[in-house]
Amino acid sequence: MLINNKVHKEVAMSCEQTIHGKIIYGPEAEVIEGYIVIEDGIVKEVHEKKNDSGNIIAPCFVNAHTHIGDSVCKDPVLGNLHGHYVERDLSQLVQPPHGLKHRILNTTPHWKIVDAMMNSIQDMNDTGTYAFADFRESGTKGVLALKEALESSDVLARIFGRPANNVGEKNISRELEELLDKADGFGMSGTNDIDMEILKTARQYSLKMDKTFAVHAGESSRSDINKALSLDPDILIHMTQATQKDLQEVADMDIPIVVCPRSNFITGVGMAPIVKMLDMGIKVAVGTDNVMLNSVSMFSEMEILSKVFGFEDRQVFIMCTLMGAAVLGLENTGPIIERNNAKVMILNGNSSNLAGIKNPINSIVRRGRPDDILSVII
Repeated sequence: MLINNKVHKEVAMSCEQTIHGKIIYGPEAEVIEGYIVIEDGIVKEVHEKKNDSGNIIAPCFVNAHTHIGDSVCKDPVLGNLHGHYVERDLSQLVQPPHGLKHRILNTTPHWKIVDAMMNSIQDMNDTGTYAFADFRESGTKGVLALKEALESSDVLARIFGRPANNVGEKNISRELEELLDKADGFGMSGTNDIDMEILKTARQYSLKMDKTFAVHAGESSRSDINKALSLDPDILIHMTQATQKDLQEVADMDIPIVVCPRSNFITGVGMAPIVKMLDMGIKVAVGTDNVMLNSVSMFSEMEILSKVFGFEDRQVFIMCTLMGAAVLGLENTGPIIERNNAKVMILNGNSSNLAGIKNPINSIVRRGRPDDILSVII
């Protein structure tokens, strides 16, 4: 299905598209010149051939960690308020159950939350993201709200739910079962925020039902890392404060990590030790985290990784695209290779922003913008 910035849906029928340009090809993101043939949503052929097209054909982004319910609050006060400094305190902003985010979610009508999430999903579509993982608050009700928001979209979501804050102890088992029936797994807050017995029970349920168990850990301190690792999670989020010993244990357990650079930057908790993670062979993907703090654009995430923190551009691109697909278990997607599902964005290499570039990957990472996208195929 071809979707441009003014999204439209085509009538379902057998169709074939041939697209020429510079192709970011395969699991190593190699730049080749040629064309791809897409048939019925599948990459049928990839050929190297000289051409004068200005297209850059790239795999779409995967936003591996979001909280898009936050879309109802996009401008919380951060910094000066009437001449007084307001602390960017992570717990006051997002920690359950009394953080700003949770107070807003608890008092906002259902339809407003759904409408706001629909806007963020559309924004992901417009900015080249074909899939995202959302840590959905508000229990089963929150999961169903996100499913409602996704009804008119072709963007793919992995929905990781969590128990509602007001669920009593005697109802927790039923809540966990209902969540796993509706969601793709659990997306838990840090182990300091929720009783370990509940977390252990949730982990047992996820294993029994073959669903994902993901958990925040080591964001503002490492005090919750050991407890998180004791749960043997499928995915860890943040690990900003992880030590060498922590990362060695993560590597030995073969647990992927999703980092959130802009979010950690704005809340002042620091940068995750990404280089050490990669050197140890840990799979690292990237997410934009809370919409109340950042837009869902992965272009912005790449730029800060490259320019502020100095990571190598090809590695940044891979973490924001191919690695996200791998970490979320999105089968037959990710790299542009034969027989994979076509999840492709076509950028205008002749745009006023990209005209004259020499290296497509470096340029997309450092200066790419949503308005450089000609179309998105998802």
